Amino acid sequence: MTTRRSFVAGVGAGILLLPFPAAAQQAPARKRLGILLYNSPQIDPIGLLLNGLKDLGYEDGKTITIDYRFAEGRAERLPQLAAELVALKPDVIFAFGGDVAPHVKKATSTIPVVALVSTDPVQSGLVASLSRPGGNITGVTQVYDELSGKVIELLKEAVPGISRVGVLWNPDHADPEFQEIKQAATRLGVNVTSLEVRRAGDFGGAFETALRERAEGLIVISSRLLLQQRRQIAEFGMKNRIVMVGNWSAWVKDGLLLTYGANAGDMMRRIVVYVDKVIKGARPADLPMERPTRFELTVNQGTARALGIALPPTLLARADEVIE
Repeated sequence: MTTRRSFVAGVGAGILLLPFPAAAQQAPARKRLGILLYNSPQIDPIGLLLNGLKDLGYEDGKTITIDYRFAEGRAERLPQLAAELVALKPDVIFAFGGDVAPHVKKATSTIPVVALVSTDPVQSGLVASLSRPGGNITGVTQVYDELSGKVIELLKEAVPGISRVGVLWNPDHADPEFQEIKQAATRLGVNVTSLEVRRAGDFGGAFETALRERAEGLIVISSRLLLQQRRQIAEFGMKNRIVMVGNWSAWVKDGLLLTYGANAGDMMRRIVVYVDKVIKGARPADLPMERPTRFELTVNQGTARALGIALPPTLLARADEVIE
């Protein structure tokens, strides 16, 4: 005869064999973010991205898994690294750079990609249009209509008598900046010389052309190649007393007279927003690629003094930062 005690024990054992209720089931899989870099996390400025994600509750190893792949400055490694990230099947991939994002595009047409580029994403074939990307890629581009035209206007304001300007640029870096400069130069009565560089060995010839054409000013259109040669560009300009301007504020500390361009911090903060939206289910095709909305004028007063340039007070008053 079954006793009450043995019956209760049997019921208890049976309960242990039943599946756990839904509330006690295994937590959902942690979201995964892939990051592809040209250089490395120590060199590429992704701190704002990581901090921004942390502020939203995404902490690597706790609430999200972040997988890094970086080429350490070797472009030939990017296709394989992109393929490796795709094989991990992350929920979203962040591609940092207009020379990085195309490799991710080739590696996947399904995994969402958020990119930060300084190229024209339409001209480079990254997206169908800014308002309707149309695929698995969206993000932020630093290219803005008439931005480079504004740079030459500021150069002319700083040095009103300037009439011959060289433009140092990489034609393989897809953007409309050189054409914008030409159009603005025509309006301002400035003669423009194209100084094309596609590899490190091209700079010597470009500098010789600038001297032969008696360039009084030099506009630096930033790209990965030019950033790698920042020191020799700055030394060339200072040695030959050529007034240099550009569109990335980091160049001012190297000796450029002034720069005018997008705020890099703002751009990365927008990337954080996009990554968060995609993780929460938004489709890149429905997220227009953004362009910068705020620009900063940075002036190097020390360079002005070294070149004997008295900058107009009105220009200095408009500057967001003046380096002494």
